[in-house]
Amino acid sequence: MPEMHLFEYAVLRVVPRVEREEFLNVGVIVYCRSLGFLQARFELPEAKLLAVAPGLDLEEIAARLLTFERICQGRATGGAIGQLPIAERFRWLTATRSTVVQCSPVHPGRCLDAGETLTRLLTQLVE
Repeated sequence: MPEMHLFEYAVLRVVPRVEREEFLNVGVIVYCRSLGFLQARFELPEAKLLAVAPGLDLEEIAARLLTFERICQGRATGGAIGQLPIAERFRWLTATRSTVVQCSPVHPGRCLDAGETLTRLLTQLVE
């Protein structure tokens, strides 16, 4: 039987007006320590976001979400946070914040393939 791996994930959310606590799920971050996996993927539903928050700066939102991807990659393009060990990057990315891009609480699971799990979660929770 193939080995199952413990993973953790959080949903990336766009919160146009933090005081209203309304949000749209736009992406997922998956971390699997045993596989050395940390990746974020997102989709920006522009029409939905503009329906909820006319005038929202979609370029700024996309830039912030791309920063999440860069930090996950762990390269110099991720800045100082991108140079941290993988577990610290995941914890930093999923820390509570009150900005327009936030993460859900972290949830655990078990998987065979973290990349496949990321795709499945993106489909289930975002699309």
